[in-house]
Amino acid sequence: MEKVFFNDKLVDINKACISVTDSGFLYGAGLFETMRSHNGVVFALKDHLDRLFFSANSLSIEIGHTKKFITDAIYEVLHANKLTDARLRLTLTGGPMSTSEDDRKPTLLITATKLQPYLPEYYTKGVLVVLCPFRQNPNDPTCGYKTTSYLSRMLALKMAHQKRATEAIWFTTDNRLAEGCVSNVFLVKDSILYTPPLKTPVLAGIARKTICQLALKNSIRFIEKNLLIDDLLNADEIFLTNVIMQVMPVVSIEKHIVSDGKVGPMTKELREKFNELMENQCRLSNKRERTKK
Repeated sequence: MEKVFFNDKLVDINKACISVTDSGFLYGAGLFETMRSHNGVVFALKDHLDRLFFSANSLSIEIGHTKKFITDAIYEVLHANKLTDARLRLTLTGGPMSTSEDDRKPTLLITATKLQPYLPEYYTKGVLVVLCPFRQNPNDPTCGYKTTSYLSRMLALKMAHQKRATEAIWFTTDNRLAEGCVSNVFLVKDSILYTPPLKTPVLAGIARKTICQLALKNSIRFIEKNLLIDDLLNADEIFLTNVIMQVMPVVSIEKHIVSDGKVGPMTKELREKFNELMENQCRLSNKRERTKK
């Protein structure tokens, strides 16, 4: 029986019962983190928890646990399900609405399943993306945070999949390039790496942060700036990032072919560097990540 961590302990998955008055269930008032473990070590766990705590504070969502408690809980789920390479999800909501605000306890759910990676040919041949028909509103107070109110993203992603595309690319209401439904976007032009700034706003992706650090470390000129549709269409290379896909090359935007339609050299280099970094951080000999209380 699959085990999950629910609130304060491990339970069988069919025993994890969320209140019908839970604020996440009723109003989408919650946050989530999608994480990846390799060799039994969760990649960039500290970054995930830092983002979770920052987002919770910004959106006035109580966490009710320390980073150490959550770290231990994540590894308990991995070990209970006998997983080493896994996809993990942490969901945090404001808890049941039936109690007074002072007495309300947040709901914490952590799950882990065997990692199902993207197809290898996605990386060797590149993928197709489409332009999202919806728009990202910079004035939305939840924009740029990984909230559980995710229906618009799922609708756009479903539309993309119906067109045999891997992702849908979002723009803001004032026509600036933003991000994918479940990814951040990077462009390469004249050997310079570009990505939209966080204040667009876009999600502060963990893989996005990793790529920015790798670019600086490897003397790749890197610029965060407002980008438009012409920047996207005129790019020499385009790739997407998240911790599951890592670095995903894009070779087509609907009917438009990116450059020569092949995976570009900078995309290949950064994908290799990302894989090397993950291998180094997730060595079997590494001690479990722990954070101070």
